Amino acid sequence: MSVARYGVVRTGTGGGLSLRFRTRALVVAAACLLVALAVGVLAIGSGDYPMGPAEVVRTLLGGGGPAETFIVRELRLPRAATALAVGAALGLAGAIFQSLVRNPLGSPDILGFTQGASAGVLVMIAVTGGSGVAVAGGAVAGGVVTGVAIYLLAGRHGAHGQRLVLVGIGVAAMLTGVNGYLLTRAQITDAARAVLWLTGSLDGRDWADAAPLLVALAVLVPLVVVGCGRQLRMLELGDDAAHGLGVPVPRVRTLLLATAVLLAAFAAAAAGPVSFVALTAPQLARRLTRTPGPNLLPSLCMGAALLVTADFAGQRTFPGHQLPVGVVTGLLGGAYLVWLLVTERRNGRI
Repeated sequence: MSVARYGVVRTGTGGGLSLRFRTRALVVAAACLLVALAVGVLAIGSGDYPMGPAEVVRTLLGGGGPAETFIVRELRLPRAATALAVGAALGLAGAIFQSLVRNPLGSPDILGFTQGASAGVLVMIAVTGGSGVAVAGGAVAGGVVTGVAIYLLAGRHGAHGQRLVLVGIGVAAMLTGVNGYLLTRAQITDAARAVLWLTGSLDGRDWADAAPLLVALAVLVPLVVVGCGRQLRMLELGDDAAHGLGVPVPRVRTLLLATAVLLAAFAAAAAGPVSFVALTAPQLARRLTRTPGPNLLPSLCMGAALLVTADFAGQRTFPGHQLPVGVVTGLLGGAYLVWLLVTERRNGRI
């Protein structure tokens, strides 16, 4: 296979599976993945018991003493793995949403799915006093219910484009009010716990927090990237063109929307409503790959790199004080959103 703009991989003897890819997109995805892993290693090695990158890698591969093994594998690796998984899920969900609605503002936190997950968590905390698995389940249930409601309100033929964005923004505004009311009904201790979750934080994350999201990624990523990547690219051409090319448009769109909602919901269950990663990762990936398609794999790797870097910066920027990762992504993502709106305005798109 020669190195060119496009490449093809075929498996089987009778044609089998055929995957078309852009070499530049693969290079960008690989570079983002390397950055994410490198920052993850640095994050694992930093703290009250500092370790060099070589020592961290050696411990991850089975070397190191009992103390190093405990610190790396039991204390720090779960947090780093959760950061990578949450970032990957948000990056992929954002790429799907932006491609389906054909709008750079399409992301779970703009369209209301994150607020729905937050409402589910607040119900579990403020009403039932639940914690742990109950809170994670509430986040997933809230995100899924919100996704179904937005889909029904937008209508079968409006589940894309500007209509879905406007419906999502309206639902997000209503849920913000509901969440504020639920906070006022909670006990002081429950409200404090809820506010910490709503900020978006990776503090104290263990394998129990990361496991559901890792399983979801293992199932949904191949389904989207391999199974629906080609159809998603065709949907960007318009429904009529995609239908003419043999794409079952309603079924594929519903499947992709459900997948994106699940990814956002499981990410919120693992780390809270981390903002702006799903918004910025696909746009940065698109600018690096210089291709107009959904850029699913580069967006996934870019999201992982952004979130693990934001978490590392939040831990180390102010010695003695740790910023929740949601605060860091909110500060950086808010500035990016303003820039994006100004750019879209100048181009006459909004």
